[in-house]
Amino acid sequence: MATVELSFSALPVHVRTARLIVTAVARRSGVAEALLDEVRLAVGEACSRAVEAHRRRCPDEPVRLELSSAHGRFEVVVSDAVSAEDAAGGLAETGGPPEVSGLPEVSGPDEVMERMWGDDTAELGLAVIASLADDVDFSSGPKGMQIRMSWPAEGNPPST
Repeated sequence: MATVELSFSALPVHVRTARLIVTAVARRSGVAEALLDEVRLAVGEACSRAVEAHRRRCPDEPVRLELSSAHGRFEVVVSDAVSAEDAAGGLAETGGPPEVSGLPEVSGPDEVMERMWGDDTAELGLAVIASLADDVDFSSGPKGMQIRMSWPAEGNPPST
């Protein structure tokens, strides 16, 4: 099967659409019905993580997905445009949050949660993805993070 490419604006509402498209392509690629929920959940988690990263650092950049099937595997690559330096930037660049009356200033409830939980929520999301995908690879570089996931696609895809 040829590669299917999808890009969408960094809005949470588009994650559901991405999950639906990925599930349809996975089914068409011959992924077993029993694995489709795992594919849907892993891709949803990866897309949600990318949307959140974009929302904080580059809201106008689209999240990108590549779907392909070859050699008995169905592969999904979710890519964001937030470099490792940008993701770690924020507080590290300024030496920490500004102090106001002895308390750190925060911009809203999301930042409060981030300060409370730190990177634990991001790590939890990556752990969920790793537990759902048959094979997974996380890579981060100057152009952003890529989450590459794959599942066996050995069944015969339905005919049209």
